[in-house]
Amino acid sequence: MWPAPRLVDEQERLAALRRLQVLGTPPEERFDLPNAVVSLVDGHRQWFKSCVGLDAPETARDMSFCGHAIAEDDVLVVHDAAADPRFADTPLAAGPPFIRFDAGAPLTLPDGYRLGTLCLIATEPRRCDDVDRAIHQALRDLVLEELLRQEEHS
Repeated sequence: MWPAPRLVDEQERLAALRRLQVLGTPPEERFDLPNAVVSLVDGHRQWFKSCVGLDAPETARDMSFCGHAIAEDDVLVVHDAAADPRFADTPLAAGPPFIRFDAGAPLTLPDGYRLGTLCLIATEPRRCDDVDRAIHQALRDLVLEELLRQEEHS
């Protein structure tokens, strides 16, 4: 396992995440998508606002797929976690639910801070083509709009 990286703007990113006031709030149906995870990454964990297909409310940031995905500008695609040294021995890949495929699109605020990801997961290896990426990014944008709408009402 490779620990998830810290971002150059980590402190500012965490402040932006706290401003949303969403960490620790109850799950909301409007964020639920089949085999998808809305993950917010704080200093030590990835916390799931929605985790359809996953039974954990959070995991340690250092062993998270999303901790790596927020360091990317585009969708981070892990075609087969069992064959990827960054993730092969993480609890979610090595044990239940045995995640093999993960595609994480960063949830990026207009000011550039990456709060977390929309991850699509599967228990079988998969490929991700340009159409899949475009759909994923559109879904990510909808989730981000919902998070920002929540910030406006806080």
